[in-house]
Amino acid sequence: MKRISLIVGILGFAVVGCTNGAQNSNTASNSTNKATNISAESLSTPNRKLQTIGVALGDLGNPFYNAVQKGTETEAQKIGGNIRVNAVSSAFDLNQQSNQIENFTAANTDLIILSAVDKKGVKPVIDQARLAGRVVIALDSAVDADVDAMISSNNTQAGEVACQYIADRLKGQGSVVILNGTPMDSINQRVSGCEKSLSKYPNIKLISKEQNAEGTRDGGLRVMSDLLTTFPKIDAVFATNDQSGVGADLAAKQARRKEFFIVGVDGSPDATKAMEDKDGLFAATAAQNPAGMAQKAVQIGNDIIQGKKPESPNILIPVKLVTRENLSSYQGW
Repeated sequence: MKRISLIVGILGFAVVGCTNGAQNSNTASNSTNKATNISAESLSTPNRKLQTIGVALGDLGNPFYNAVQKGTETEAQKIGGNIRVNAVSSAFDLNQQSNQIENFTAANTDLIILSAVDKKGVKPVIDQARLAGRVVIALDSAVDADVDAMISSNNTQAGEVACQYIADRLKGQGSVVILNGTPMDSINQRVSGCEKSLSKYPNIKLISKEQNAEGTRDGGLRVMSDLLTTFPKIDAVFATNDQSGVGADLAAKQARRKEFFIVGVDGSPDATKAMEDKDGLFAATAAQNPAGMAQKAVQIGNDIIQGKKPESPNILIPVKLVTRENLSSYQGW
């Protein structure tokens, strides 16, 4: 009996030794793996709650991004539980945005929402965040990285409805100019949508579509001034965003040209103000819903944290055509 007890004791010591060894091995693993394991375990827990949201934006001085921040905060309040929202502005600087996302990751932020200033440049920090188990949702701007969801306006639809309005107002004939923008997915999709609508009307001539107004008021002013010098008659202008459209409106005033009208994309406060000017040429805009996109991002992020993945990771938010006729009912940003 003593011999049997001794053998059992030795075996028991060996088992305990193996267990302790395994614990020490886990403790010695690098912090990234540890964060991944903790996050993966917590993400699979249905009772886990969203507590912190980090929002990385281009410029909080821009009304669009300001609306994104407000939409995030509104949805967080609806969910309840004192969710903390930290929105930061990068001034469209890639290095600054990358540092901000790294800080969110290091701070164990549950949900990171970003509007990327560089679709390729943000890939390393997105990969790092997701490896650490953070939920990452891209908003408005596509990224060349794997994210949990991508939410954007239906930019093809924006181009389609804007240029269908142009075609209808021109009654199927006339000369149209497209003020193009920075070559990115959203702008390309708007141009494609516009061309699709106009292609149904053989008597509508697209006399310019390559000029880059850079998405700014100054760019719209510069490009439109050149186009007004080149073309003695223009019937309509499709501006791929409102800011360039406002610049085109200013160029027309300076050149004392009134034979055309302008349609933009965004639904921004600058556009609605321009549309209120009866002497201006800004007639309509395909309005985005930045606050709605942000609210959707929070909803989906909260679902993912609780273990509910979206049916599709790519979500398009419809746009609404706002004209002078229905401007009074448009709530804006």
